[in-house]
Amino acid sequence: MASTPEQRVRELRDLIRRADEAYHVDADPIMPDREYDALMSELVALEAEHPELDDPNSPTRRVGGEPIEGFRTVRHTVPMRSIDNTYSEDDVRAWVERVCRLLGTDADDAAADRPGLFATPSADRPRFVCDPKIDGVAMSLRYEQGSLALALTRGDGEKGDDVTHAARTIRSIPLELRGSAPDILEIRGEVFIPRPEFERINADRVEQGLDPFMNPRNACAGTIKQLDPAAIAERRLRFIAHGRGFISDDDFADSHTALMTRIARLGLPTSEHLKTADDADGIVRIIEDFEKTRATLDYDTDGMVVRVDSFAQQDRLGSTSKAPRWAIAFKYAAERKPTRLLDVEFQVGKTGKITPRAVMEPVLLAGSTVRHASLHNFGLIRKKDIRVGDTVLVEKAGEIIPYVVAPVPEDRPPDAEPVIPPDTCPVCGSPVEIETADGGVHNPGDEFDPETETARRCVNPECPAQLREKLVWFVGRNQMDIDGLGEQTIDQILATAGTDDEIPLRGFADIFRLGEHRDALLALDRMGEKKLRNMLEGIERAKGRGLARVLAGLGIRHVGNATARALARVFPDLDALLAAPVQALMPRAFNTMSAADREKIAGSPDKLPEEYETGLGRDTAPIVHAYLHSDAAKKTFDALRAVGVDLTSREYTEPGAADTPDSPFAGKTIVLTGTLESFQRNELKEKLESLGAKVTGSVSKNTDLVIAGEKAGSKLQKAETLGVEVWDEARLLDALGDVRAGRDS
Repeated sequence: MASTPEQRVRELRDLIRRADEAYHVDADPIMPDREYDALMSELVALEAEHPELDDPNSPTRRVGGEPIEGFRTVRHTVPMRSIDNTYSEDDVRAWVERVCRLLGTDADDAAADRPGLFATPSADRPRFVCDPKIDGVAMSLRYEQGSLALALTRGDGEKGDDVTHAARTIRSIPLELRGSAPDILEIRGEVFIPRPEFERINADRVEQGLDPFMNPRNACAGTIKQLDPAAIAERRLRFIAHGRGFISDDDFADSHTALMTRIARLGLPTSEHLKTADDADGIVRIIEDFEKTRATLDYDTDGMVVRVDSFAQQDRLGSTSKAPRWAIAFKYAAERKPTRLLDVEFQVGKTGKITPRAVMEPVLLAGSTVRHASLHNFGLIRKKDIRVGDTVLVEKAGEIIPYVVAPVPEDRPPDAEPVIPPDTCPVCGSPVEIETADGGVHNPGDEFDPETETARRCVNPECPAQLREKLVWFVGRNQMDIDGLGEQTIDQILATAGTDDEIPLRGFADIFRLGEHRDALLALDRMGEKKLRNMLEGIERAKGRGLARVLAGLGIRHVGNATARALARVFPDLDALLAAPVQALMPRAFNTMSAADREKIAGSPDKLPEEYETGLGRDTAPIVHAYLHSDAAKKTFDALRAVGVDLTSREYTEPGAADTPDSPFAGKTIVLTGTLESFQRNELKEKLESLGAKVTGSVSKNTDLVIAGEKAGSKLQKAETLGVEVWDEARLLDALGDVRAGRDS
């Protein structure tokens, strides 16, 4: 036993790191779970007693830490490209021939003898590496001087979200590499939820009265985007490396197989199923052999990635604009079986989309019993002529999500019944809107081709099926901007429903009544007096945000932040908006209609004034107008008024009046950088745009003005290099004061 707390902490950290590596990397545990948990508990206690021994790479950081405020976007040092898919043996052979031709060798040449998996490849003829394609979420890990410094999602391939807080909770990702590593080492891999963990998570959700996740991949993606590390740690994600990003040492590895060997020695987990082949026949054999064993793994795979082993040859082959030429992903065909369609249920998702779900006689498919399957949308049901009572063919998309492929017409019974889409929301009874493939938006009574229907949505933003997501959106920074009332707190409040300590949160107005439940709120996890006081103060401030923020926060279909601001510039308050006829919500579209169409809508062919624009068109304005005058909307607005929410406009401008009297910002392109004491970034952006400015995110030769606060960084430097005018906060406040004085006069 160590003689001092410092020595014991060091000893415990080493023991736990070795145990993590043995379990997650070497698949050879060195201690039982009970002993591991005891060591972790001892380390947590010692670190609490001795805060001077704090270490950001301590194993205890994997199980908690403070939630982050949000995600920042970071550019990948090396882009994370996707890989082209193929679905047949012939395509694989054609790809091998193409690779060999580009490298100047013959694909039909006899393969050279190579003694073992990691033999040096021929200078001309490529060797190929086959690695199972894990169906998870791609992640890039960056190590600096051997310590985990950054973890990014794929994002758009050029930039990804910083999810380092999530990566630190994954025990198979080492926080510090063992041995000597390059100064900078970027490793790409897949994060996933093992099947046993997925089953445990879903069992817990069902017990809590929550809907189970559809598949491990979606659950994994949602987990990584959680803001609270403790919530992520509970899901027990895993990571397996499969590629590289930037590596500062050019001599670290000259091939993919060499890279996998080197990083495994550093403590990073790699695939035990990686194999090499000399030609197309060898690749096909590996693909066929793995198909027999993939169902036995404890994680999902949907294919086999085949790549050229040599990095030098990869560089010679290069990439297209979309994908590397030196790699291809073979996708396994989904298993398909017949069963009987017993019923069709209607499920309402978080965006209000009503999705038809098949209820079927149980069928064993791809290793699991399937009773339900997606029918996608009502247009496809009509196009495929699927009826209740039919024998239908079912398969799993990506081996995970069951869906109905088609009916078997010859087996149709005489009493098979067509599926009738709902004209109202099956959860709340509110009106629905129907979207079609041509971009049209319709009401249920309209005439349209039913086979072109792509979605049917509930338009009530307070529909219980959508409530949680709507509440999270409503309190967000770009909407009502309520500090302290984030996703985690909303989840905790909703979890009290039906208990003796229930905190009512059944609609937007209930947010403004939370102050009536101080004691119950203080009982929530991580809720103290200071946090509660800040949250309640934020709720009180939110009452005065004005009409545009309220409209944007309600999550009304077709009304985002920009459209909400445009409506608030046209209508001085909610009453004026509600009094407006439908044509007033779409002035530009109305004015471009024929006189006959204008008369049909408005009873008069006269055009509207040109002074304003709302952003709504002939298809979207009627949907918004219908919602604003629905019973659900009346209930929402009345409830918000009752709790004191201000529904007047901050952006309203009289028709014909100048929007920007004597504004020094009118017509200018402005960039904001750094921290400003007097404004939040989005608040200032809206203010400047209301004064005629265009606010952008990057500095260029077209930028007229940069407003720089404290800790301004690269944008300020670029502005100075380009000679762009720069204002500090004092200069900005003076200019805004002059604008106010001009308006007052």
